[in-house]
Amino acid sequence: MAEISEHDAKVNAPPGPLASFWHSFIENKGALGGLIVITAIFVVAILADILAPHSPIEQFRDFRLVPPVWVDGGLWRFPLGTDDIGRDILSRLLYGARLSLAIGVIVVTVSLSVGVLLGLIAGFFGGMIDIAVMRLMDIMLSLPSLLLAIVVVAILGPGLVNAMLAVSVVVLPHYARLTRAAVLTELGKDYVVASRVAGAGSLRLMFDTILPNCMAPLIVQATLGFSTAILDAAALGFLGLGAQPPTPEWGTMLASAREFVQSAWWVVTLPGLSILVTVLAFNLLGDGLRDALDPKLKR
Repeated sequence: MAEISEHDAKVNAPPGPLASFWHSFIENKGALGGLIVITAIFVVAILADILAPHSPIEQFRDFRLVPPVWVDGGLWRFPLGTDDIGRDILSRLLYGARLSLAIGVIVVTVSLSVGVLLGLIAGFFGGMIDIAVMRLMDIMLSLPSLLLAIVVVAILGPGLVNAMLAVSVVVLPHYARLTRAAVLTELGKDYVVASRVAGAGSLRLMFDTILPNCMAPLIVQATLGFSTAILDAAALGFLGLGAQPPTPEWGTMLASAREFVQSAWWVVTLPGLSILVTVLAFNLLGDGLRDALDPKLKR
């Protein structure tokens, strides 16, 4: 009987935090769809060397502006057609996915690291440090994000690395303000006071005690930051300030295809759809993570 009771207790035990999170997450069909799309994009980006039928910069001069295979005149050799100088669009989209995801990872990593550090210092120490950091963030937020990114790139010079740095600067204030708000919320709680009384130093309080309990909103913001990074980098590429030709970046592909909007729709539409689907998937995933990680939003 004791064994049966113990077994029943295990069966009837409440689900763990990870199981509870996953159950709440999969209830949101949009978030689950976003996760599936993002996973597929990551797989495609990793396997671009295998999946791409051609090199993204190889030019087939005899096959310029070939339409997609389902349109009259299309060729199976170029399933999604070619651009104005004969490069395979499918190959460029696949390699562009790798580049766009790399941009998102680098931008989120840089901006999250610096923003969390600034927000943690401002919220923990307060006083003049808090005022100085937050007023600097307010100044940055008062400028339109794309305009600020353009200014940074104009100072540093056009290029993919400088574009990623510019986007990191643009999104940094969001992480700093979010971290500061979370730190101020946690500072007055009993576990922080107990750690302080036990003799924990400032660094241990900041990074071991407070920061792990501020991660839920930061994870959500980082997920949404992926879409912002990809969109802003594409915008800079479209303006000629980001990745430079012949780099297969989606924004740069759009910029070079503007004159073919009416004559060769696929050259413009396919990179635009790639940006749209990727950004939408990350936004849906971020909304689902927010709902699943915030107990107040759980139904």
